[in-house]
Amino acid sequence: MIRLVFAISLATALVPTALAEEVRHSFLTADSSKGRIAIIDEDGQTKWETKIGPLHDLHRLPTGNVLFQKNWTHIVEMKPESQTTPKSQTIEWEFDAAKSPKGRSQKTEVHAFERLANGRTMIVESGAARIIELDKRGDIVFEMPLVVSKPHPHRDTRLVRKLDSGNFLVCHEGDGIVREYEPSRTQGLDDNAKIAWEYAVPLMGRERAKGHGPEAFGNQCFCALRLKNGNTLISTGNGHSVIEVTPQKDIVWKIEQNDLPEITLAWVTTLEVLPNGNIVIGNCHAGPENPQIIEVDRQKNVFWKFHDFKRFGNALTNTQILTTNGHPIVDSIR
Repeated sequence: MIRLVFAISLATALVPTALAEEVRHSFLTADSSKGRIAIIDEDGQTKWETKIGPLHDLHRLPTGNVLFQKNWTHIVEMKPESQTTPKSQTIEWEFDAAKSPKGRSQKTEVHAFERLANGRTMIVESGAARIIELDKRGDIVFEMPLVVSKPHPHRDTRLVRKLDSGNFLVCHEGDGIVREYEPSRTQGLDDNAKIAWEYAVPLMGRERAKGHGPEAFGNQCFCALRLKNGNTLISTGNGHSVIEVTPQKDIVWKIEQNDLPEITLAWVTTLEVLPNGNIVIGNCHAGPENPQIIEVDRQKNVFWKFHDFKRFGNALTNTQILTTNGHPIVDSIR
């Protein structure tokens, strides 16, 4: 049975009037356990889908095309076709890290990528421990090594975003650290980039625990977003939380594992700050009794949640909100 739940908090005194109506989102999302990336419309119906392997990043581009990965190394830009012709999938751009010189010489995985404002595509290679930028032909035009103290092709990085400043905000999952890198150049090999800021995700006084679900615990961060106020919003992965950290490294706001009514957070993954300030959270590996995607406000009221263990499963990692109540989302932070 599919359960698509739209929830408005009972704490009405804290709910803005503008959101008093039922919240309806369309969104792009993916679950590697079901081998599916899909666009879900505001009625909860599948508008488009295609098959995938493992995935840790995705983007719907301004053109309407979707940038995503088919497996740990193969990144594609695809034009979503009508669901009436699902076999007609047009790939308009692609890159396979396994076929690059470094990818052929060592185990490499990709856990983050992004189409940049200048038309380049940023790819982050774990194992090779580097950020590269590709031109439209797929040629590498920029390369920057990363600092990794516990090298591993599956754990060097999770999500990475290029900031308006030109710096890179990197989640180092294996190290449990968020680092902001300041490049010294925009072309060629940059061996002189420096670490402008870093934050070691705390264990909050707890011991590490193995696993992927609610029983696990650690500081394997998945996503970091730079907010307009200069603070950094971090999903702590198996730390079951979202924290907001100042440049001085003080935690000024957080959501922990059991803060939301009747919801248990497990591996917290994707984050998106909507134009109204609400935060969309990915709740991966939490089991079928919990929603996979949750929207909350700063008072921890749940405005919307997606709970579907038929089309999607326990490995729904990434989401991008596309519209809300018929209005396109064009300036979220993600």
